[in-house]
Amino acid sequence: MKKRFMGLAMTMTMMASVLAACGGGTAGGPAAAGTSAPATTSAAGAAAASGEQVELRVMWWGDQKRADRTNEALRKFEEKNPNIKVVGEFAPSSGYFDKLNTQLASGTAPDAFFLGGNVVDYANKGVLLDLDPYVGKELDLSDMDKSMIDYGTIKGKLLHISAGANARGIIVNTDMFKKAGIPVPQDGWNWDDYARISKEISDKLGKGYFGTYDFTVDGMDISFKQNGKMLYDMDNSKLGFDQADAEKWFGYWNEMHKNGGVVTPELQVSNPPADTSKSLVVTGKAAMMLIGSNQLVAHQNLTQDKLTLVQVPRGDKGTAVVFESSQGLSGYAKTKHPAEVAKLMDFWINDPDAAKILGNDRGVPVTSKMRDLLKKDANPVDQIIYDYTSRVSEEAKKENVKVSYNPPGFTEYSKLAETTVQEISFGKKDVKKGVEDFYNGTMKIFNKNQ
Repeated sequence: MKKRFMGLAMTMTMMASVLAACGGGTAGGPAAAGTSAPATTSAAGAAAASGEQVELRVMWWGDQKRADRTNEALRKFEEKNPNIKVVGEFAPSSGYFDKLNTQLASGTAPDAFFLGGNVVDYANKGVLLDLDPYVGKELDLSDMDKSMIDYGTIKGKLLHISAGANARGIIVNTDMFKKAGIPVPQDGWNWDDYARISKEISDKLGKGYFGTYDFTVDGMDISFKQNGKMLYDMDNSKLGFDQADAEKWFGYWNEMHKNGGVVTPELQVSNPPADTSKSLVVTGKAAMMLIGSNQLVAHQNLTQDKLTLVQVPRGDKGTAVVFESSQGLSGYAKTKHPAEVAKLMDFWINDPDAAKILGNDRGVPVTSKMRDLLKKDANPVDQIIYDYTSRVSEEAKKENVKVSYNPPGFTEYSKLAETTVQEISFGKKDVKKGVEDFYNGTMKIFNKNQ
């Protein structure tokens, strides 16, 4: 559920950022990796129109490879906007948000900075720039997926522009299906199909082979939305599902365990699906699993078996899967150059040169034209990702799905959900008791962290 739950909220440790924010940047382009510059003091007004030199600071997290790509893109932006100089700063994920929080507290935050699934936390602090006045002017969102616009719109204000997107789907080991003599599933199947096919794979391949991993936790919000509910109703600050909804979902997986087809609880613990190097899909022992589309490459790199992506099984209200923001740009509410910040965001999502430089580093592009552009020269694995995300995008246009964000107390909730799955799968609790405890515990966590 990460995953937008955007599961990008991180813990950090860097406290020297205020001093770093006062250091000088290079004059010829974006600052070298890890450097920073003082906040600009130029007036925003008619800077762009008059040709007055403007300086923007931009901050992101990641490794050196991402920094190199990002700085190259920023240099290209400068070439196309000679009056705007951009100074780049970055930090490893383990220190990024501490650095950002320190700068926000001291009033020295960058003009624009990257956020993940924790964007709501910053929106609630009132530190993000309202981008609505620039839409249709400096910022063109006409080709951006609606789900991405909705994700960046919080409490009626556009505060965030996604820089990359993923979509959850079922990774399928097609070699296992071939060995079992079963056709590879197609978009449009349902959960009864999923249970039946998982059992068929296990039965035909024999002991030690499984149709699927158990993804009770990661698939829970999808299941709820397919039935008109959701995990967390942020608008009304309450749970978006009833105990009966959870009991139905947990019960589905419990029946699959009883009937066969699901990875055993012991193997799920020793070969966790989140650890690609130990994945049973990679080793040819499990045929299917729920993943984010961007994870296909990592899995395919570790196996000779051919892998592909299929949409999640449908429920009463469709797949309930939309593009999920991997991360994106927000502007600082106190920036002196809001129009230039919006122009930078527009470059990020709409400019072909930017798309070619940035590639899929932060997920596939959030505009269809840029996805089509990159798809032309994509390798076979990336082609699968582009094809899959395009199908999701088209499907989402027909099925309205409400955006989800990290709920309050998400880490604590996730631990409770995983514990409940293990208690039920290992036979320590039956479904009814396990779900009752899970539901009551989830209510306490959410209410405590409001």
